Amino acid sequence: MLRASGALSSVSSEHEPYCLMHIHKVSIKNFRLLRDVSLTFEPSCTTIVGRNNSGKTSLTELFWRILSPTTPTFRFEDFSLAAHEEFWAAFQRNLNQANEQEIRAALPNIEIKLWFSYPQNAAALGPLGDLVIDLNPECTDALVVIRYELKDGGITPFFKELAFDAAQPLEMQKTAFCKAVRERIATLYHPHLAAVDPNDPTNVKPLEWAQLRQVVSGGFINAQRGLDDVTHKDRDVLGKVLEDLLGTAMSASATAADQVIATNLKSAVQQMQTNMDEGFNQQLNQLLPAFTLFGYPGLADPELRTETVLDVQKLLSNHTRVHYAGVNGINLPEAYNGLGARNLIFILLRLLEFYKTFIAQPTAPSVHLIFIEEPEVHLHPQMQEVFVSKLTALAGIFAQTYNGGIPWPVQFVVTTHSSHVANRAPFDSLRYFFATSSDQRANVRATQIKDLRTGPAGMAMPDREFLHKYMTLTRCDLLFADKAILIEGATERILLPEMIAKLDAAAAANEPKLGSQYVSVVEVGGAYAHLFFPLLSFLELRTLVVTDLDAVDANQHRSACMVAQGTHTSNACIKAWFNDPNISPAVLLALDDAAKISGNRRIAYQVPETTDVAGPCGRSFEDAFALANRALPIFEFEGVAEAQLAAHAWQKAEAVDKKSDFALRFAIQEPNWNVPRYLRDGLRWLADGKHTPAVQSPVAPAP
Repeated sequence: MLRASGALSSVSSEHEPYCLMHIHKVSIKNFRLLRDVSLTFEPSCTTIVGRNNSGKTSLTELFWRILSPTTPTFRFEDFSLAAHEEFWAAFQRNLNQANEQEIRAALPNIEIKLWFSYPQNAAALGPLGDLVIDLNPECTDALVVIRYELKDGGITPFFKELAFDAAQPLEMQKTAFCKAVRERIATLYHPHLAAVDPNDPTNVKPLEWAQLRQVVSGGFINAQRGLDDVTHKDRDVLGKVLEDLLGTAMSASATAADQVIATNLKSAVQQMQTNMDEGFNQQLNQLLPAFTLFGYPGLADPELRTETVLDVQKLLSNHTRVHYAGVNGINLPEAYNGLGARNLIFILLRLLEFYKTFIAQPTAPSVHLIFIEEPEVHLHPQMQEVFVSKLTALAGIFAQTYNGGIPWPVQFVVTTHSSHVANRAPFDSLRYFFATSSDQRANVRATQIKDLRTGPAGMAMPDREFLHKYMTLTRCDLLFADKAILIEGATERILLPEMIAKLDAAAAANEPKLGSQYVSVVEVGGAYAHLFFPLLSFLELRTLVVTDLDAVDANQHRSACMVAQGTHTSNACIKAWFNDPNISPAVLLALDDAAKISGNRRIAYQVPETTDVAGPCGRSFEDAFALANRALPIFEFEGVAEAQLAAHAWQKAEAVDKKSDFALRFAIQEPNWNVPRYLRDGLRWLADGKHTPAVQSPVAPAP
């Protein structure tokens, strides 16, 4: 195979299909929350999900820095908090007169590694050819390494005149040290860029920043789009985007079709005002993307119109406005339309602007990486789902409409807090971000990334497909929660908020309150809860699994029976949790709380209301609820013998016609009741914020 080199760095001929390359992996060290992470990108669209302050914005910010037109700069505050200790360690080595190599090795760097993937049979690699320096014909990766590091010869000035009173507390010394270092970072650190042989890290080729920008260009649509300004001044956000779009169309390197449009626009302003508006709109619409792909305009959505305040010399720079069709010749300013419609239009126009700018370049970059933060802003749920499902199709429409079908080598990276966006995206495209304490100090946190393409080890494909379909159908928000509760049915779901409120009210002032935490409640049923176990462990999500004992008598054809008479359980979740298809109710009741915990998960099933394992015990939620509330007249326990309590509760539970009616009665009409013990113990465990390692239970390991 012919290896690409500088001689092959020119773009393929206009008749040759563009070689679709992409960034397939990124590794980052010491940038804010991204202490030491690796992330794979999908060739088309990668969806990043996770809780707030988990590192998603840090990722976008980092790429904005390295792909901006200017040489990237960083500050001391950009280093991960854990890196402060590394600066201090390097300082100590300098005090101990270690050699320069040892001191430099101890100093932290901000490091970014980009792996580019290209087809093995590519005839030409375009600008990427300058980055391919290996000689292995089987290798289809190019590696670029960016480091923000101490300049050569910088050791002496970096630590010059740094001395602290040893009599002061260590923390005071470190504080003074960090303040001094912060000022020296800006002058003594610098960014360094190089191509590195993926097979031989000693084979390095220094690069210029212009070479990186020739290979990959970036586009960024951030979360703060200025659509909801409520001041008296109208925000012409869409108009500003159109200015940029039209500016691209007027550039010397724009396509012939765009230049014709721009010329026609200039001619249109010479006409009368009434004729100008009609001509302007007719030409401008040829620049707009296919809004119909996303269902806009709909039955109630107005079409886009533009109005121009006549100032021929400044028309395209200062006076382009987007208006919406009105009546009687009066069009409405863009601020008069709904925020959701404006958000969607803004994103689509920005994407078209990125695309037009991309194809207008004399030498198109090999990869176009576009970040879209929180596309769900102001969009209703159905539109959120349509957006993410149609995003990649938009790339094909642009290419077909504006560039003769030549593929657009675009990779979208979408960050979202929306379960509608996350569940509609392909399961394999999801990357889950979460932050944990990286050392003993709680405020020193670092991001961890879970790749759902790799997914939980050992999860069978049918189970993966089931989880994705289930999460899509139920709008499951497990990917954004701090904790989770899996429940069996509607009764628990309806009463759960009231249970949590009761336990929070009874908790001591210094005890954690579950009502103040973000908890995702997922109704899964007893037959499917165990399918979530690998995913929950993978996400390291503290979870309470609420299920029923479901006692059955093997001597009576495994028919349902009271707990005291049961020989087995028919509950699939319990049998999977303890990895024992024949486990008995007696064994289950004898287990202590520790045996019900597996890593960050705890199972909760019915237990007696007292610590006596032989006491009356419910088989399901309804009879357990009755036993916990024997004083309520509705359950008619007065005069029932102790030995008959369980049987009486079971009869009351069997008499319940609609479980939802049962739950609503106690959620609304009769709020004075007790939380059953098994739920009380489980919810209090969940409220505890401690994060424990994902290890197997020593008594009965869960899968």
